[in-house]
Amino acid sequence: MTRAQGLRRIRADVLVLALGMVAVLLGLFSTAGAAAKAPSTAMRGVWIASVANIDWPSKPGLTAEQQQAEYRKLLDQAVDNKLNAVFVQVRPTADAFWPSPHEPWSHWLTGEQGKDPGYDPLKFAVDEAHQRGLAFHAWFNPYRVSMQADPQALVPEHPARQHPDWTFAYGGKLYFDPGVPEAREFVTEAIMHAVRNYDVDGVHLDDYFYPYPVEGEPIPDEDTFAEHGGDFTDIADWRRDNVNRLVSELDKRVHEARPDAQFGVSPFGIWRNASSDPDGSDTNGLESYSAIYADTRKWVEEGWVDYIAPQIYWPIGHAAADYAKLVPWWSKTVTGTDVDLHIGQAAYRVGQEGWTDPGELSKHLALNAEHPGVKGDIYFSAKSLTSNAAEAIARVVEEHYGG
Repeated sequence: MTRAQGLRRIRADVLVLALGMVAVLLGLFSTAGAAAKAPSTAMRGVWIASVANIDWPSKPGLTAEQQQAEYRKLLDQAVDNKLNAVFVQVRPTADAFWPSPHEPWSHWLTGEQGKDPGYDPLKFAVDEAHQRGLAFHAWFNPYRVSMQADPQALVPEHPARQHPDWTFAYGGKLYFDPGVPEAREFVTEAIMHAVRNYDVDGVHLDDYFYPYPVEGEPIPDEDTFAEHGGDFTDIADWRRDNVNRLVSELDKRVHEARPDAQFGVSPFGIWRNASSDPDGSDTNGLESYSAIYADTRKWVEEGWVDYIAPQIYWPIGHAAADYAKLVPWWSKTVTGTDVDLHIGQAAYRVGQEGWTDPGELSKHLALNAEHPGVKGDIYFSAKSLTSNAAEAIARVVEEHYGG
């Protein structure tokens, strides 16, 4: 644990002690001797995705006033659902929702990469969240450059066009190569510019490190391995080390720049299956360890994250990846560490096959309560909570968030 993490832990313990004392005093003076409750400190978060205009803005090219009105509505809905944190995607494709000296303005804002939207969306987003008492976690996608593979489609000044040796195309998309040290440093610095300049409460990475595998298409990084592989003889181990370096370096820099901020990742829900590793979960699905080279369990063990939010996007009883088996595994994984566990909940899947019961999400939270390692939940994503998952989140609020 770093010194900054230790100080944060001490401050958190003092705050919990103080809240407990307040609760006791309130209980002593309450009518009929009813015990008073301290405010919930559990994570109740929602992801607000900007890539492909999933949540916000709802489409490119809206005026600044229209974008701002949409965002305020999303926050008001979060408050109505008794949530306490938003995870807003501000760097979806090697672009920026703030005036970045490193990358162009996002085309998800204006429809044109590099075009100024006429205001600072990140500052606006942070300020509006804080005005409502919501914690703001800035969400960054580290390596995805573009949802298409042609670098010539990027603005001429884009770093991926300036440094084509930093990139590779895969599965119809363009990525920074995690094995190129200069690319890894660039990604880190692009993220850190936002961290240093905005009052964010958290820095959040999603699950896209090396790209998810496409059948029959190997990752084209053999030349990078030959140049930068060092003493590694196994390319898979080298790839995992590249991702480890990004995570550990960001953890260090985030806490140096903003000691009170949290740094966390929302990885794919399965680290390894027990059939691959006896320490793995009783599952039979894609493994983050071998598929996208994300050794998520190691990040917890090493304390490189303040929290981990695995995307356990399956229902209770799922044949290959049972929610009721994965939550205990993750709870056990964080036990004895200083890492908080938040569960990524698939609100977007409510109503799909296997998710027809609107009480499924509420059952997830009931199961979580049986595992003390679980410190809260984050829902993907904002628009689902007012559409397909509206009834489901209403039940969660009624049954778990005090109505």
